[in-house]
Parts: sequence; structure tokens; C-alpha cells
Amino acid sequence: MPEEPMDVYEAIRRRRDVRAEFTGDRIDDEVLMRLLAAAHRAPSVGMTQPWDFVVVQDRQRLDTFAAHVAQARRDFADSLPEDRRATFDPIKIDGVRESGTGVVVTYDPSRGGRHVLGRHTVDDTGVFSAVLAIQNLWLAAVAEGIGVGWVSFYSEEFLTELIGAPAPVRPIAWLCVGPVSRPAEIPDLERHGWRSRRPLAEAVHREHYGRRDGGAPA
Repeated sequence: MPEEPMDVYEAIRRRRDVRAEFTGDRIDDEVLMRLLAAAHRAPSVGMTQPWDFVVVQDRQRLDTFAAHVAQARRDFADSLPEDRRATFDPIKIDGVRESGTGVVVTYDPSRGGRHVLGRHTVDDTGVFSAVLAIQNLWLAAVAEGIGVGWVSFYSEEFLTELIGAPAPVRPIAWLCVGPVSRPAEIPDLERHGWRSRRPLAEAVHREHYGRRDGGAPA
């Protein structure tokens, strides 16, 4: 562990979706297990802990998934209007090969049985729980100086088959995890001009959606 633990606010500030900055070295297994332990401490609806973590480090399997992701990227690029395609083309969308480690986070809706405390009226709380585990892992990785990149260009059916997940288990994230050469200061999508961060003032509402600073709803 680092000699000086990082403040949680600093970890949040530094958190980036890493794609191009992986060194190519594989993460030390002891560090990886610390990150997974942090993920496993996440809160979950009804204490179901509906997540599992499939660690993928076999080079052939990484290559197979990377090729699938590349095709999904091409399909998305082909769907864009010309101006957006020009903005998207230089953006790297994954570090599957470069990171050397994929952590597939899965969600099992059957865990906890039929009567999950807290999920009766909002079924998505189960998925939300697994996403909290992802955020725990990500912030722990920042504190360890490890990069994480969330890959979302894939067919869920393809990834389910690749990791051999039995129904009703579904993968909800492929995380590229590995050492980085340097921290990314500016998010890639902002740096390439795809989209900018919204000001906090636009996201905060008071008592009623659209009401800000005590005024009438917009």
C-alpha cells in the first residue's frame, strides 16, 4: 500500500477512464486482490452481494475480446454522421490488450432468493449494488496508482459466452485493470472534444426538478 493513504476526495478527483496510458505490465496479484476486496466491501440491497469477479489474463482470451470490441467500435463509427465520426475517430475506447488484465463484474439477480429486502419495488437496486462494487474497485485502484478502464463496446451475449456465465448471471462490466505510465489529467472524451463536463449548478435541483436556488421550476 502507498505510504500516505490518499484522501477520498482526491481519489475521486483523479479518477479517470484509462485507455491509452497502460504500461503493458500485468498488475501484481496481491494488489489485484486488494482491489477486489475493496469491491467486495460495497453495500448491496438486502445484503445480497450479487456480484462476482471473473479475472481474465489469458492472452488468447484477451485477444478474442479485443477483436470483438474493435468490431463493435467500427459499427458505432459507421453509424455516426460525418462530423461526429471525425471527432470519434482518434478516440481510443479500450485497453483490453494493453492492460493485461480484464475483470468482468457480473450480476446474479437470483442471489438472495425471491424475497430480497429492499428490491421489492425497485428491481434495479440489484444492478445498482454491483455498480457500487465497481466504484469501490475504481477508487481503490486510484489510491494504488492503478488504472481502470470500463469497456462498453461489446455484445452482452458474446461476453456471457466468453466467460461461461450461467443463466441468469449477466456481465455488467469489463474493466481493464493495470499499471499506468502516467495519470490522465483530462478525460479523453473532453480532451478530444466529444463532450464537456456539466457544471454542478446545472445538476442540482431544490425540492422540485428544474428548481434551482429557490426559484420557480423552469
